[in-house]
Amino acid sequence: MVQTAETTVAVATGPIVSKKSEPQYITGRRAFFKYRELGVAGASDGKFHAQITSATQGMSEPTGWHYHVCDGQFVFILSGWVDLVFENGDEVRLGEGDSIYIPGGLRHNETATSKTFELLEVTVPANMGTTSCEPPAGMAS
Repeated sequence: MVQTAETTVAVATGPIVSKKSEPQYITGRRAFFKYRELGVAGASDGKFHAQITSATQGMSEPTGWHYHVCDGQFVFILSGWVDLVFENGDEVRLGEGDSIYIPGGLRHNETATSKTFELLEVTVPANMGTTSCEPPAGMAS
């Protein structure tokens, strides 16, 4: 630990391990997903964040148009699939083994998922914000 005048910060001096058999779940952006914290945000002093997001039931409705306040978001699909639509009109289905990088500020909507899925998400910096927004002109909610 390093103590400064304002805060105490944990500094990683060795590897940080996250065991699937001992998951640490956190509250995330969507109530219908589970978010497993991997310990990277603390170990990197907030430079980036990594988590496993999973679902045991498919989305019943789209997430709604939003964008993330960050430098970028990287997603790798471990199992299942996710459908996304982007402000430029691109519609993408990501399946097992697929990945995507979404620059911060790019408006998008998650429109559907498989009944179950699991993905790895990495964001820079760790403290990523999510802002709801109107759909782009001519696009559905």
